[in-house]
Amino acid sequence: MADPLPLFPIKREPVTETEPPASTTASTTASATASTTALASEVRQRYFNRELSWLRFNERVLEEALDQSLPLLERVRYLSIFASNLDEFFMIRVSGLRRQLNSGVLEAPLDGMTPGEQLAAIRTDLLPLLKRCQDCWRTELSLKLRESGIKVLSYGELKGKQRKLLRRYFEREVFPVLTPLAFDPGHPFPHISNLSINLAVVVKDPVHGERFARLKVPQSFPRLLRIPDEDRAESFERLGLVEVTAANFVWLEELVGHNVDLLFPGVEVLAVYPFRITRDADVDIEEDEASDLLSAMSEYVSERRFGTTVRLEIDERMPRGIEDILVQNLRLQPFQVYRAPSPIGVADVLELTKVEQPQLKFAPFIPMVPPALATEESIFSVLRRRSVVLFHPYDSFTPVVNFVREAARDPDVLAIKQTLYRVGRNSPIVEALLKARENDKQVAVLVELKARFDEQNNITWARALERAGAHVVYGVVGLKTHAKACLVVRRERDGIRRYVHLATGNYNPTTARIYTDIGLFTCDREIADDVSDLFNALTGISRKRDYRKLLVAPVGMREEIVRRIEREIEDHKSSGAGRIVLKLNALTDRVVIDALYAASQAGVQIELQVRGISCLRPGVPGLSEQIKVTSIVGRLLEHTRMYWFRNGGDEELFVGSADMMGRNLERRVETLFPIEDPRLRAALRDDVLFFHLADTAKARRLTADGTWLPVLPEEGSSALNTQAMLLEKGGRWRNEE
Repeated sequence: MADPLPLFPIKREPVTETEPPASTTASTTASATASTTALASEVRQRYFNRELSWLRFNERVLEEALDQSLPLLERVRYLSIFASNLDEFFMIRVSGLRRQLNSGVLEAPLDGMTPGEQLAAIRTDLLPLLKRCQDCWRTELSLKLRESGIKVLSYGELKGKQRKLLRRYFEREVFPVLTPLAFDPGHPFPHISNLSINLAVVVKDPVHGERFARLKVPQSFPRLLRIPDEDRAESFERLGLVEVTAANFVWLEELVGHNVDLLFPGVEVLAVYPFRITRDADVDIEEDEASDLLSAMSEYVSERRFGTTVRLEIDERMPRGIEDILVQNLRLQPFQVYRAPSPIGVADVLELTKVEQPQLKFAPFIPMVPPALATEESIFSVLRRRSVVLFHPYDSFTPVVNFVREAARDPDVLAIKQTLYRVGRNSPIVEALLKARENDKQVAVLVELKARFDEQNNITWARALERAGAHVVYGVVGLKTHAKACLVVRRERDGIRRYVHLATGNYNPTTARIYTDIGLFTCDREIADDVSDLFNALTGISRKRDYRKLLVAPVGMREEIVRRIEREIEDHKSSGAGRIVLKLNALTDRVVIDALYAASQAGVQIELQVRGISCLRPGVPGLSEQIKVTSIVGRLLEHTRMYWFRNGGDEELFVGSADMMGRNLERRVETLFPIEDPRLRAALRDDVLFFHLADTAKARRLTADGTWLPVLPEEGSSALNTQAMLLEKGGRWRNEE
């Protein structure tokens, strides 16, 4: 194949191949003063960069794929999660940095890095991770899968009957779906869908010479096609591949690429190269200008596929000429191109985990139902006597579903109010709310249409609820409603009583089996009053700021957390026993971080378990010596948010939906709720919060230089895997009476 292609000469932009410009203009860099440089250095010694911290989290996910002690198909799952996480990172975070860089509107992160500096650092940190990911698949996982009877075959490995079968399958099933799109003076460069697998096809025309076409690999077929063994291939020629059970697979793009000659009769196919693009998926919605938010979000979901391209992944064998065509027409810079050996888009290896080989997966577990809720007694009768805590997935999500279902059919229930953030496609919660409307209950639902990548599901459910006659609102303008709350209003002998469920996680039975989350059932009057006030603020017109027991964002949660940190400082001055323990998903808020630094400098003992991003830099002399930061990445996604303060022995424990991030504290509706029952508080403190701090199997410890190191057991002790132990114990994690 000629290189470059003669039809499309490309003038390459003089941009470095490996990293983006470190600042928006050279003059800005040149004019930086020494004092500014010193200040920037001091700031960077105080905080970690948010984006680079996230990459370190995703590196820990990749380490699970590399962990040879784990079941093989679970390692494949982790590799898929690593790649899928990166896709979202580029669609949201990298695209945001690109917009800042192009517009010149800078949103300085805590460490003060410019968008250009962050983009350069992201690429520098990411390249070795991508190499580890590729090596993990090509030199380890794919080979071990073969040893276990799961074969991902290259087309060159297929035998005669298999090739014949696939040729017929291509002709009958795939060929009719394909649409080759030429690119030449008479054909514009085609639109390329976000995250789709595409083929750059180079052909030799007898009249015009070398030509270029793009072919989209259809997403209506599995990316990994099951094929039969050679000795059974003939028997499937009539049936197709639907009934194949053998664990042999071939990549769909290889099937298309090796049969692409059927699409280009009369010309010679010279080469085929896979590529994939990632688009900006975080387009802003001007809510205050939208007359109908539901319609605006529907339009946004359909328009998202036209977002600006932020990444191009290409097969490492692709010649420069083809790359130049893509780079120029997608309006990219060379540093946005990532070369890799095929397959690109390795998130799709998740399909392999559907193979029925239980010995290659984690042993299944059965979530338990707490004894208090495992009877035929009405849940409302139970809650009148005591509050109940659930710790998912060790505890079943079924009681949450049953709570709404019982409310829907109970003749004494007058109303149900609920927030919905991510509920999934087949939601028993929404079905129960629809049933409540059939039974003439008043139903008010806040459906958060802006739950990223769940917008379409939520739009569908919002319309279904509206058709059923429910009061559906879409939140407060300018805010996402991330709080997880359900309120049931019931008429009883002694008057109206309200029952509440509050949680750290979504009303989604699927994620409730893989995310660790805490939920509280209660009929505490003051909490119920707070939740009623919260719903009134969400559905009506309210400027309420004072709540009795809940901490609510954005109307005071940050201030209340900081006040408790400062209270711990004062207590430590007199007792010397100040202690704070927080377990959360992310810590990026400067005000909270600075308050924790002040507490450390005062001598307060601080233990943080942060699953993902931490901008706080622990262990810095004179700043954060009393702060320890750990993280657990394991079988389950750690999703709980717990805030514990010793408070001079009169301890406080708050649980809820909020992380300590600027977006959560300023631009989201969030709740943290207290665990006041001494028995429940002790159980959550000892059997969940403190217990996870003791993990020495999956925990990592953050150092002052940003490195995550394994937390090792003491000499002579065996490693403690807290998730595995809790799964083994089932619902018996709590201190039962």
